[in-house]
Amino acid sequence: MAGKIVVGVDGSAHAAAALRWAAEEATLRSATLEAVHAWSFVPVTTPADSGLVPMAWTDNVELLDITRQSAEDAAAAQVAEVLGPDHAATVTVSQGGPGEVLLDAAQDADLLVVGNRGRGNIKAALLGSTSAKVADEAPCPVVVVRAHDEE
Repeated sequence: MAGKIVVGVDGSAHAAAALRWAAEEATLRSATLEAVHAWSFVPVTTPADSGLVPMAWTDNVELLDITRQSAEDAAAAQVAEVLGPDHAATVTVSQGGPGEVLLDAAQDADLLVVGNRGRGNIKAALLGSTSAKVADEAPCPVVVVRAHDEE
C-alpha cells in the first residue's frame, strides 16, 4: 500500500504529534513521507519606502534569503528532533500561507496529516484555521492529530 504521505510541520507540539503519527503510518504503508513547512516573507518597512532615504534593493533580497534559510533550518530541526537524525522523510519548505502550501503539496498525496492546532493564539479552538481549511479542501483524505496537553 505504498504511496505518499504529506505532513505539516510548524515547530509546534501539535505538528510534532502529527509528524510522529505520519511517520508511523508511512512505515505501515511503506509510503514516502514528506514534511512540509510554510513560510512567509514580510519586507522590512523603512524610511526608504517613502522615498526619503535611498535603500539598496539588495537589503530585502538578503533578508529574504535569511528568512528562507531560517525556515529551512527550523523545519529540518523539528523533523530531526521528532524522527531522529537518520529519518527517511523529505523536508519541503515553500513560501506562502500554510493552508495553501499544504493543499498544493497534497495534490499527489495519498494522505495529508496535520496537527489540530499550530502556532496560533486561540488555544480553546478544537481545530486551527489551517487544519480546518485542509480538512475542507484537500484532494486526499486528511488526518488531524491532537497533541497531548503535556507536549
